[in-house]
Amino acid sequence: MQDMNLTDLFVSLMGRLGLNYEFLATGYEAQIWRDGFITTLYLIALLIPVSLVAGLLFAACLRSGRVWFSAPVRAFVEITRNTPTLVQLMFSFLVLNTFVSNLVGGAQNNPLSPFFWVVAVVGLHIAALHAEAIRAGIEAVPASTVEAARGIGFSQLQILRYVEVPLALRASLPAIVNNLVNLVKLTTVGNAIAVSEITYASIMVWTQRDNVVSLMVVILLFFSLINIVVARVGLWVERRLAVPGYGL
Repeated sequence: MQDMNLTDLFVSLMGRLGLNYEFLATGYEAQIWRDGFITTLYLIALLIPVSLVAGLLFAACLRSGRVWFSAPVRAFVEITRNTPTLVQLMFSFLVLNTFVSNLVGGAQNNPLSPFFWVVAVVGLHIAALHAEAIRAGIEAVPASTVEAARGIGFSQLQILRYVEVPLALRASLPAIVNNLVNLVKLTTVGNAIAVSEITYASIMVWTQRDNVVSLMVVILLFFSLINIVVARVGLWVERRLAVPGYGL
């Protein structure tokens, strides 16, 4: 009863400001909206590690010196950087997903959900941007540092793992954090294939309630808050990992 009173009070106060949140008093629409918030947070929680791990692997391939590793990754990075994420998602869902369905004997046997395609496409899109940032960071490692590691007997893989990548990550952290901010915003492309993230859930509500402005205010605040947190955490990590005299 107390929760209901608080909800009614909130709806009433917002109504005086010209904002319509009456749907919060109804169980069905309010649940759709809450689920949208949860789905968006779940997407972000999955996409950040997926993009970071894939970006590191892509960067390692680009710097491997082996054409059969670097050439396919370079082609993927160029295609990914130069085409809209929404187009990539639609292509994956409408073309690749259909191909998978045909391979497994029909859509009813296809284990790949729309949620999977959002994670795969957005995660790999941001991973391509991470890879370029890390690659540039590796190239910025002083040659004298690499030569010193080689002089004490490090193999090329050891140099990459213990010298180049740790220093490159420090140098590329600002770009990586910027990519993660972009990642948070890109979760909204999921509404194009009916993944019930916050924008899709809001569309479902405002088509019935005609309260677009009210919901957009919350969506803007929601994404702003998340990205402020991402940026602050990124800044904290930068300061923690800073190496005096090395670009930070």
